[in-house]
Order: sequence, then structure tokens, then C-alpha cells
Amino acid sequence: MNEFVRVTEQPSFYHHLEKMSVLELLTHINQEDQTVPHAVARAIPQIEALVQAISDKMLMGGRLFYVGAGTSGRLAVVDASECPPTYGVPPGLVVAIIAGGDKAITTAIEFAEDDREQGWKDMETHAVSGKDVVIGIAASGTTPYVIGALEECRKREIVTGSIACNPNSPVSAAADYPIEVIVGPEFVTGSTRMKSGTAQKLVLNMISTTVMIQLGRVEDNKMVNMKLTNEKLIDRGTKMVMERTGMKDYRKAKEILLRFGSVKKAVENLSR
Repeated sequence: MNEFVRVTEQPSFYHHLEKMSVLELLTHINQEDQTVPHAVARAIPQIEALVQAISDKMLMGGRLFYVGAGTSGRLAVVDASECPPTYGVPPGLVVAIIAGGDKAITTAIEFAEDDREQGWKDMETHAVSGKDVVIGIAASGTTPYVIGALEECRKREIVTGSIACNPNSPVSAAADYPIEVIVGPEFVTGSTRMKSGTAQKLVLNMISTTVMIQLGRVEDNKMVNMKLTNEKLIDRGTKMVMERTGMKDYRKAKEILLRFGSVKKAVENLSR
């Protein structure tokens, strides 16, 4: 077994940042950011295996849970909260659980991530079961809150995945479908909200988007089930109805869209 090394904590390749010009700082940060998509690409086989498992469970009525702490937890909250408006799914279908609760979304909660038992306790309030899939997210791969939750899930035969940015991490060992995106040392040593956070965001986008397509929430390349929560989305939806039905009257298309509540339902009713 390979010795576990926290690559995310290794010293930055760049020194004396305080002496760099603004242009130099921006250029070097951008250079490092450009390496992230390549690291994600190398992990696509791992991502594919997890997405297949999630899709199978959700097509049978299961839910998707994310569990994380700090930046990882906040990224999970963003991804989960965007699924209902984007794809028209119920709020409880994709759920993010963050160490420290809702307050931790905006405020760092001291030592919340160090409680190995609290992760599962927080999941129990959602009645997580073998029908569901749970993904633990931890850049370091060592967060006790996340690892404890995954270990309890495994005892209960709940399918688990993980997203980490260190190779051979403890969180990967606790998951059925581990994903490891190795982005290397951060520009500011140990600041995993940078490349590691970007990598996690990209992977979460890939997982939720692909799963929602598998669930039939996208047609062609359109968000036909999106919630009409503002004028921009209503305008987009109206134009989608016109495009899909050949209707020329914008006002009438908008009226029908608002009556049925989604592009999909509006088009289905107009096609009858």
C-alpha cells in the first residue's frame, strides 16, 4: 500500500508572492488553474463509474446526498441547491449536508469537521437508506466528519462515492466509488479553496448534470424542466416553446408557458 501523502499541503511552486506584481500574481494563478481540467480528465473513468451507480439508484426512486465540510461542503450546497430550479426536480432529491449546519455555509464553524460521529447523525435526520447514494467530499481526503459518515453508510450497505484531491486518501478507502483529482500543490500553500475547490466544482457539475440528463430532465440540449423563477428564464422558456412548436406569437407562447409551468408541459399540451 502506498504511503498517504497530502499533496494539497505541499509547498507552493511559487515563492515570495508578496513581492510579485499584480500581473505576475494573476498570471501565475491562471497558469495553475489551467492544470485543473487536465487533472479532472484523468479521473473521468472514476467519475463515470460513480455516475452510473447514482443513475441506477435514482431511476429506482433513490436520492443523492453530498456530505462535506468547509469549502467542500459549500460547493456541495451550491450544486444541490441548483438542481431544483435548473431541472425542475423536488428539493429533497439532491441534498447537501455540511458540517456545522446551515450557519457553516457563510461562517467557519470551529472543529465541526473533526467530529467523526456527527456526519452520520446529520444524515440520519434525512432517513438515508439503501435506496440512496452518498458522496463524501473532502479535498484533503482526511476530514473525520465525512469519513465517519461514509463508514456508517457502508455498514448499512448504502452506496457511497467520494471526491478528494490527494491520492490513496482515507476518504477514498471509505467509498465504493472513489474519485481522486490530483491537482498538486496550491498557489498559496494549503489553500484548497483554489485548485482543489475548482476541481471539486467541475466534478460536481459533471455528476449532477449527467445524472439529470440520465433522468430525462434535459431534451436535446435544453433545460425543458427549469423553474420559471425570473423574467430571464421566462423569456428563455417562451423562446424554447416557440422553437419547439413553430409558434410565432411570443405573447401567446409566454401565456401558455406560464399556464403549464414548464417548457416540457407546455409543449406536450400544445402537441396534443
